[in-house]
Amino acid sequence: MSDNASLRVTGLAKTFTLHNQDSAIIPVFEALELEVFPGECVVLAGRSGAGKSTLMRSIYSNYRVSGGQLLVRHRGAMVDLVTASPQQVIDVRRVTLGHVGQFLRVIPRVPAIEIVMEPLLANGWSRSDAQRRAQELLGRLNLPERLWALPPATFSGGEQQRVNIARGFAQHFPILLLDEPTASLDPANRDIVVALIHEALADGVAIVGIFHDVDVRERVATRDFVISDFAATVPEESVSA
Repeated sequence: MSDNASLRVTGLAKTFTLHNQDSAIIPVFEALELEVFPGECVVLAGRSGAGKSTLMRSIYSNYRVSGGQLLVRHRGAMVDLVTASPQQVIDVRRVTLGHVGQFLRVIPRVPAIEIVMEPLLANGWSRSDAQRRAQELLGRLNLPERLWALPPATFSGGEQQRVNIARGFAQHFPILLLDEPTASLDPANRDIVVALIHEALADGVAIVGIFHDVDVRERVATRDFVISDFAATVPEESVSA
């Protein structure tokens, strides 16, 4: 293991227990090992259902894992998100670990520009600087200025995703998780997102991504990480019919 990794996953295991089906155990992966370094984009690969999204959600602490460590370099030290307190996880998400998913999930009736500004304000940016940064990104992502002051609930899927991307890239997160960020975008805006990814990599950001768009994947990946290589199994007697 290297000392300069931004993200280090060791011995990670994940199963799901279906409590409404006689506690049937669904294995996902086991003994998973992964390191991600500053300036590289590791693309999660593997067949459908292999656990790509499960790993992404586990790293972001949306899922509780069954074993192992999820270490992130946070405020100069490695923090294990598996054992971290809820307060530590919140601080890691605020400062170190960014996330852009496939869908925009925000508080209703909040204007689009405020959604992009919110993480910047939470990290001490002045309102004027946060507003300039939000305007820069929304303009670059071709979201019409007439929409900036409106809540995104009535936006198209592509417009909502552009707000989502602007929010995720507004702050410099040392680690960035990208779960199909370009899925609902037209080719021109996909190109803009690819450019944002390249700029983040040049700034030393460590990126883990899922990209089903082959062209985007080939343009941003520094290497692939095949989840299927860590497919989990459970003893047959542990699984209820």
